[in-house]
Amino acid sequence: MNPQTRQRIAVALLGMSAAGFATWQASEGFTPVAVIPTKGDVPTIGHGSTRYVDGSPVRMGDTITPARAEVLARNLNSQAEKQFAASLPGVKLHQVEFDVYMDFVGQYGIGTWLKGSPRRDLLAGNYVQACNDLLKYKFAAGYDCSTPGNKRCWGVWQRQLERHAKCIGAQ
Repeated sequence: MNPQTRQRIAVALLGMSAAGFATWQASEGFTPVAVIPTKGDVPTIGHGSTRYVDGSPVRMGDTITPARAEVLARNLNSQAEKQFAASLPGVKLHQVEFDVYMDFVGQYGIGTWLKGSPRRDLLAGNYVQACNDLLKYKFAAGYDCSTPGNKRCWGVWQRQLERHAKCIGAQ
């Protein structure tokens, strides 16, 4: 079914799809020992977790098993889904859009989402602009990750390009 003939669904009724979660998990990779993934970031473990379910931060030296990392990721994702849905009262999305924006929240955090232009544009019903807003998030520690040939944070920009393409494809 093509996106123009599909109905958007109230955000409160959606959850991240299995495919969306798997894509996010693959993008994050698995790190058994806490690392700082890019300059200026905070310690990260497992599948990109920066904190534990109780809210305590990941610390350098922490370790995690693959099984615990998956449980942690699913629990944190479940919390984030509730916050994400609450941030978009009355907004309807396609499943693809929901997955794309949840992937964004998984990388940048709910705080960035709440202050960001994608959310503002979704609340205003500007779906295409909300997709285009994703391309504004191209910096890591003040460095422009879209700079061609950079080896510092190219993955940050690549991930935004992929999100943008999926989002625009759902319009």
